[in-house]
Amino acid sequence: MSKTIATLVTHDFEDLEYCETVHAYRAAGHSVINIEHQEGNIVYGIQRKTSTTIDLGIDDSDVHHFDALLIPGGESPEALRNDERFVYFVRRFANLQKPIFICCYAPQLLMHAGVVKGRRICAMQTILDELENAGAVCLDQDVVNDNNLYISSRSADLFPKFVDETLKVLRL
Repeated sequence: MSKTIATLVTHDFEDLEYCETVHAYRAAGHSVINIEHQEGNIVYGIQRKTSTTIDLGIDDSDVHHFDALLIPGGESPEALRNDERFVYFVRRFANLQKPIFICCYAPQLLMHAGVVKGRRICAMQTILDELENAGAVCLDQDVVNDNNLYISSRSADLFPKFVDETLKVLRL
């Protein structure tokens, strides 16, 4: 069954984490909707090799229209966490217990939303202390699946495992 995945993304997202995941989801028949500040914006990856057009502005986004949430890493999550609208969107998504797929530095946005306490997560080494202080259970694993709700990966190097795990969750 086809699912609709919201992707929170802005400038300086991790190119590989965004591109490979979105490609895999679309190849599997799922729909991916890019959400940022304003529909029609064009945002660029951190390597400047990739760009994508925003499908929907955050003010026009409703969590009820989506089956899962993807937050690619890079510097994008840090930028988005400074805007309460994105933090609220993530908080609502978590409260509805819909799957959230996070890579690399993406847990920063979840920390600001206050939804990591007690959650099993892996992330970049540089934010592990912050995650633990926010109450997350940080695991030293390539990919962590916390009850099919939070699927996390430490880095783009481990990407095929992350994509496979998220595709399994989307098939549920």
